Amino acid sequence: RVGGGVNHRMGLGDAALIKDNHVAAAGSVLAALEAVRAAAPGLPCEVEVDSLEQLDDVLGAGVELILLDNFPVWQTQIAVQRRDTRAPATKLESSGGLSLESAADYAATGVDYLAVGALTHSVRVLDVGLDT
Repeated sequence: RVGGGVNHRMGLGDAALIKDNHVAAAGSVLAALEAVRAAAPGLPCEVEVDSLEQLDDVLGAGVELILLDNFPVWQTQIAVQRRDTRAPATKLESSGGLSLESAADYAATGVDYLAVGALTHSVRVLDVGLDT
């Protein structure tokens, strides 16, 4: 929360995150979602999608959050329009490939969250000395 950043999950128990490897193991994004809901009823679900087709599958499933993985800005705009039409209560998060330079472009699309990995994995160290 330093520097104005806010997280939407504090830990793994706050929500189930269904990623591409879970989808591959289950056979489809909806099958993975069904398995999670059967194992943990009532747990909020966040689902990663990597195409507009997967987005369409998930929009009608009543998930709390959809993570748009490596969507370019133009595709993110389409995703926001589809969400607004079909599932306006569902939150969208852009992730993968975002930089501090591109964050404003993604934010302008109307997504709810931005995941900018550069905030943590590309931080430049500040050389602080205590000598006088």
